[in-house]
Amino acid sequence: MNTIAIEDSFGLTTCNKQAIAIERGQGSYVWDEQGRRYLDFTSGWGVTALGHAHPTILSALSEQAGKIMQNPNSGFTYSPVRSRLLARMQQVLPQGLQRVFFANSGAEANDAAIKLARKITGRSVVIAMTGSFHGRTLSTLSVSGGPENAARYLPKVPDNVFVRLSDEQALALMFEKHDVAAVIIEPVQGEGGVRAVPRQYFESLASLCRNNGALLIADEVQSGYCRTGTFFAVEKAGIRPDILTMGKGIAGGFPFAAFAVTESLAQGVAKGDHGGTYCGNPLGCAVADAVLAYMIEHDVAKKVQDCGQMLRSALEEVVNPYPSLVKELRSAGLLIGLQLYSDEQVQRLTQICLDNGLLVTPTRNAVLRIIPSLLVNAQEVEEGMTVLRQSLAQLQDEQNLNAQAMTA
Repeated sequence: MNTIAIEDSFGLTTCNKQAIAIERGQGSYVWDEQGRRYLDFTSGWGVTALGHAHPTILSALSEQAGKIMQNPNSGFTYSPVRSRLLARMQQVLPQGLQRVFFANSGAEANDAAIKLARKITGRSVVIAMTGSFHGRTLSTLSVSGGPENAARYLPKVPDNVFVRLSDEQALALMFEKHDVAAVIIEPVQGEGGVRAVPRQYFESLASLCRNNGALLIADEVQSGYCRTGTFFAVEKAGIRPDILTMGKGIAGGFPFAAFAVTESLAQGVAKGDHGGTYCGNPLGCAVADAVLAYMIEHDVAKKVQDCGQMLRSALEEVVNPYPSLVKELRSAGLLIGLQLYSDEQVQRLTQICLDNGLLVTPTRNAVLRIIPSLLVNAQEVEEGMTVLRQSLAQLQDEQNLNAQAMTA
């Protein structure tokens, strides 16, 4: 049996997999088992921020693995590499968010943020936005997009309510109706289709939280670590959240995440309130520290600003001739969403791109996401646009043929 057959036979399948078995990667490229090369404009949903097999990450993995991977008694003991990472993070975290806890995934960080917000405030109601996505634990699913996300799982997590993104009136009404513990929001919705929170709405939200004693949780799992052109997307809004969650690109591909809280909130967290076997393990800390050091030294945020503008301009030229396929182009740095007209179009375009050697990310609500490495270069952007242009033309031809067949 080959790789695909074995996974299909023995793996628990929970998603629609592409029929491709990736064996290795280097930079912005990956190769399948047959040796065919693909340009990766998914970066593992924004995880491989420095590209595949970056020497900085490989060196950190090798060096730390040769020392120690997991502390005795886990987090009950101190770690030099953990302390080094904590100190370095103070250079980039929004001012005032100086207490950090490490987790294993973005969902786990968001789950902890919600749990601790309820504990600290003594309240239960959490407000989330329609179109949002915060993870796949029962708690984070319950604040993702709408109640239907968790409807299939019992028992239902209570006291989660939703408002439409940018609807200030509805938001204010929620605060009137409920004693709110926290609001959780993505500064730029990823799974929701690359939708940035308007600055005015963000300011109103922060004011409502402050005036009502509620906590503001910024989910920067996808938008953080330079993805949108600043280290954290909240910087553009001038907002300082009470809790900020991080993940995906934080360790360039190693499963790692974190959340940061203010000093005053930290006083509300008692020993035993949270924990985890692998939280802050030395191996993950070493990789995260190496990634962060590289991003700071090479000013990756500025690179993303420049490359994001270049990619946006190139995309406009590519998609403008296809108004019947692409309804809207949305972008924030190197997080891009193409709004198509149907999920069927997205699935078909994703497959055509794959056949032509380009990996892109199909997303719900008829959105196709483009999430390249933060180190993607001009030549790779040009190659990707050539393939995307070719793929859009192919999809247009298919739709025209289908339309002719239906009228024949």
